[in-house]
Amino acid sequence: MTQTQANPGGAWTEPKPTALLVLADGTVLEGFGLGATGQAVGEVCFNTAMTGYEEILTDPSYAGQLITFTFPHIGNVGTNEDDIETVNMAATPGARGVILHTAITSPSNYRATRHLNDWLKSRGIIGLSGIDTRALTALIREKGMPNAVIAHDPSSKFDLEALKKEAREWPGLVGMDLVPMVTSGQRFTWDETAWDWAKGFGRQARPEFHVVAIDYGIKRNILRLLASYGCKVTVVPAKTSAEDIMALKPDGVFLSNGPGDPAATGEYAVPVIRAVVDSGTPTFGICLGHQMLGIAVGGKTAKMHQGHHGANHPVKNLTTGKVEITSMNHGFALDKDTLPKNVEQTHVSLFDGSNCGIALKDRPVFSVQYHPEASPGPRDSHYLFTRFVDMMRQAKRKSA
Repeated sequence: MTQTQANPGGAWTEPKPTALLVLADGTVLEGFGLGATGQAVGEVCFNTAMTGYEEILTDPSYAGQLITFTFPHIGNVGTNEDDIETVNMAATPGARGVILHTAITSPSNYRATRHLNDWLKSRGIIGLSGIDTRALTALIREKGMPNAVIAHDPSSKFDLEALKKEAREWPGLVGMDLVPMVTSGQRFTWDETAWDWAKGFGRQARPEFHVVAIDYGIKRNILRLLASYGCKVTVVPAKTSAEDIMALKPDGVFLSNGPGDPAATGEYAVPVIRAVVDSGTPTFGICLGHQMLGIAVGGKTAKMHQGHHGANHPVKNLTTGKVEITSMNHGFALDKDTLPKNVEQTHVSLFDGSNCGIALKDRPVFSVQYHPEASPGPRDSHYLFTRFVDMMRQAKRKSA
């Protein structure tokens, strides 16, 4: 129930909603606004993570989406400047909006520097609280991820018909290339290593390998782990040519995560990826990078019904037989039935059997759908960075 308030005459009245979530089918959910004011259109997905809301909200892969958290208590540890995952701070923030069950409480954590509400305002993210997020999650599970408009106006003045029209007419993520919104504008190097409880972030002073990372919306913790595993990293914009990448003489190439439809971004990214693979350079892809690698070697991708978003997704490693608990964020998936014979499926989701990893049988190339760097999430899959490093080491030995 929503809280009531007393008017001057002493009677109790329901407070007016200051935020709305308007779905494309005309459904209107009323709540109370937080964060930035205004309105934003996007696809609504649900995330099942219990921690790491700041990392989730700044993950560039969420561009074009509105996130509803299934965990009710979001904001209770506040925010800080260390947990931001966006690399390109000048780009559009990851999520366009956030939907919560419970109003944000005061932060209670020694690392907190700001209240989540103030942080959302500063990043231009529109928020809404006070709705039944369990019912919204059930709706997504039944009908799929809907297009919607989230709107916040403290005066409670909304043009409902205009909001319904905007939600109804937004084309959705299929066929949408969102990478230009989040990729870096120019090349840069990265040497910051992973966070340590006692020391904070470190620096990679003696790298063994040089990795070129193609930025389709890369997360900071991916770069930190590459540096932690002995790599000097050169990050290049998404539309960098294969010739320019190979001119940097990389020991390995990394294909990053990112938002939108992989087939749309693949119009310019896939030929570059194909050239890198054909060169024999060790290559490692994550998320969107995984999907576009799959397209580059002959596979196809498809839109998922509800997607995978959370930090608790079980994935089976078909090579070892072990089950990893993983962090995921994707609404498209590689169709395993379209993979050619020289591509091996290495990982599979235990939730729905969808593809979660591939490896080429004739090249030092592999990728995974999930996020082994987590942030947030478990560290079960950090071994994949070791695998990438081992591939580069073997390639260097062969060429010596």
